[in-house]
Amino acid sequence: MATLLYNETEEFHTEDIMSLNHSRIAYNLTKALFPYDKEYDILPELEFELLNGNVKPDISVCERQLINWKDDIIRLSNPPIIAIEILSPRQAFTDLTDKAFKIYLPAGVKSVWIIIPAIEMINVLELNKPVRTYTEGLLIDESTGIKIDVLQIFN
Repeated sequence: MATLLYNETEEFHTEDIMSLNHSRIAYNLTKALFPYDKEYDILPELEFELLNGNVKPDISVCERQLINWKDDIIRLSNPPIIAIEILSPRQAFTDLTDKAFKIYLPAGVKSVWIIIPAIEMINVLELNKPVRTYTEGLLIDESTGIKIDVLQIFN
């Protein structure tokens, strides 16, 4: 009988787990960011090849680029201004904070929003600044001037 060299569950990527609430929040965020659509590219599920690894934020806010339908890009090498991550049902919070502090922020991402659906909370992480936590009120992203009503995300 052959012995398995690895446990099959080790190949399972927790960030690939989606859920109804995860999808709802991504949709609500996209709607909330729509007023900034002329100024920034609001891009869901786009991959980036950054200094310390490849990542795919749930939603990215990037500098506005000209659209070229004939020449598509699979992975951007320029970091987004904002990377937004939504905690998945079976994902560890530290998976996202590690990604923020080890990949996103060192690569030049200005802020990382980590959304925790189960407790209706948004944490904003920035380089060399204290974490800001929102459960209500107006989230103001200092790097872009984007303002989001937190309750709009969880409605």
